[in-house]
Amino acid sequence: MYILIGISALLLIIGIVMYNNLISKRNNVEFAFSSIDVMLKKRHDLIPNLVASVKQYMTHERGLLTEITALRNEVMKPELSDSERFRAEGQLSSMLGKVQVAVENYPDLKANTNFLQLQAAMNEVEEQLSAARRAFNASVNGYNNSVEMFPTNILAGMMNLRRRDSFEIAEAERGNVNIDNLFNS
Repeated sequence: MYILIGISALLLIIGIVMYNNLISKRNNVEFAFSSIDVMLKKRHDLIPNLVASVKQYMTHERGLLTEITALRNEVMKPELSDSERFRAEGQLSSMLGKVQVAVENYPDLKANTNFLQLQAAMNEVEEQLSAARRAFNASVNGYNNSVEMFPTNILAGMMNLRRRDSFEIAEAERGNVNIDNLFNS
């Protein structure tokens, strides 16, 4: 009789520990995602200033600036799913990188103090965003391992916890950089 009570208590304790572990990992993923959101908000706040300061100099890149503004508006839509937001943010990052390259063709812009301060702020936000994405992916990896591995996968199934997508770069950014194109643009 005491053995049966002891085994039941042990199974209950193991179940509680597994449950708490799953909840903790889910909360870590949500916290890491909110950290990305904070960095994205900072970046979205800087984009109008960047576009405004660059617009007067970069007459040939109006289409690029218009695309950046449109993408900024798209990623701020609350109805976007995580994967749609990640895709749009990847495109926005790519466009902002193109602005950084295009700036090289405008010496007056490179000498503008306001632009240089804005560019430094943007670079800092991008570094923080990159760190937040790495933390998010690490949290997602730990969560996914717990959700998919035995025996916690049984409890995760009962709790309706599903695998989460990690942040990935766009397919276009995975290829090798063509140096000739950079020097010829």
